Amino acid sequence: MPTFLGGVHPPEGKSLTENMAIEKLMPDSGLFIYPLSQHIGAPCSPVVNKGDQVLVGQKIADTEAFVSAPIFSGVSGTVKEIAPKMTIAGSVEQCIVIENDGKYEKAPSLLDELYSGKSPEPSEYVKLIRAAGIVGMGGACFPTHVKLLPPKDKVIKWVIINAAECEPYLTCDNRLMLESPDEVLRGLEYALKIFPEAVGVVGIEDNKPEAIKTMTEHNKNSKISIMPLKVKYPQGAEKMLIKSVTGQEVPLVPALPADVGCIVLNTRTAWHICKAIEEGLPVTERVVTVTGDAIASPKNLQVPLGISVKELINACGGFRYEPVKIIAGGPMMGLAMRSYDVPVVKGTSGILALTKNLAYISEESACIRCGKCVEACPMHLEPTLLDHAVRRRDYETFEAHGGMNCIECGSCAYSCPASRHLVQSYKNGKAFVTAERKKAAAKAKEGK
Repeated sequence: MPTFLGGVHPPEGKSLTENMAIEKLMPDSGLFIYPLSQHIGAPCSPVVNKGDQVLVGQKIADTEAFVSAPIFSGVSGTVKEIAPKMTIAGSVEQCIVIENDGKYEKAPSLLDELYSGKSPEPSEYVKLIRAAGIVGMGGACFPTHVKLLPPKDKVIKWVIINAAECEPYLTCDNRLMLESPDEVLRGLEYALKIFPEAVGVVGIEDNKPEAIKTMTEHNKNSKISIMPLKVKYPQGAEKMLIKSVTGQEVPLVPALPADVGCIVLNTRTAWHICKAIEEGLPVTERVVTVTGDAIASPKNLQVPLGISVKELINACGGFRYEPVKIIAGGPMMGLAMRSYDVPVVKGTSGILALTKNLAYISEESACIRCGKCVEACPMHLEPTLLDHAVRRRDYETFEAHGGMNCIECGSCAYSCPASRHLVQSYKNGKAFVTAERKKAAAKAKEGK
């Protein structure tokens, strides 16, 4: 079965929610908070003011920057303030705060606004996708319209739907395929109209047999295939997925999937492409898996963006046991949260609350040079060498041995018998190198 070299097999934890149908959560009141940066790229600026009345699907922030995506309200109500607020990542960012009136009155669709209610032509799809604020919904949040505009010298041969959902505990993409397979497939079909020479592939790990069966039964397009993949983390990482599906190695940074003829889209992203092109709907909601052994009643919830994480937890019956760690995302690549009184954003795929039984962190001990981290690394790096370089503040060695190519998947740390905090070490190294590059670029600009 197709796979890649390296990776690990952490406990899946998906049984808590994989059979839980998606439930809608639409509160009739409360404050909804919208950070102005919910994507990779330039942050947006508000296009509304304090006191304005807004509708569901109304644009509230945008920018003219190419690498960016507009933000839309998920509720109707009143703009209460535009001010710095804590975000799910733990940083304080400028946000738009809207008081929900509970009416959920909708703004005119993008089709009415841009095309007088008519269906757009394939040549207009990318413009509409940008106008709808669609980004990668798997967590990275790279603006989708940028992916769909590769350099003219790049021939796209594959459009791949990343339905691996390899991160433990998360099941929102699995449920989306089971409950809305046609929309996901039609989203892929619309992407293929942008690249008529390409074929479509939906890559699904084989621990989701019902999703594979459902997507196969609903697929009527001869240019699209449903490909079961071996269960192995991080199968859903872009470069690993491309290797599994096409057999090609994506070159290291700064190479992109388009360099080997691929475009990779998340399952939810494909669903949003369908909704934007057929109904003119922007991104105003998403499905979030709320799970973990501390949650009383784990669920998959469809929620308006901007809703508080605290409301999601309350909708699941609150905490069954006292959590020692609450994570935005999954346990391998998710971010530990400082507070759960923060808003859901476009990239919020899961909220994971764990007790001390599952979130125990061992004390570090000395590296024994066993090589398990090297075997596990899907990027073929030498994690122990990179770790030692950062701890010595030898950032030249860190960069020279490919440290900037680390995808921070955590496979090395998971496999380390010495419990070394390897990922944190690489994050520190990457942050330092990035800062130094920015300083050098600024000095070079000043010297011109």
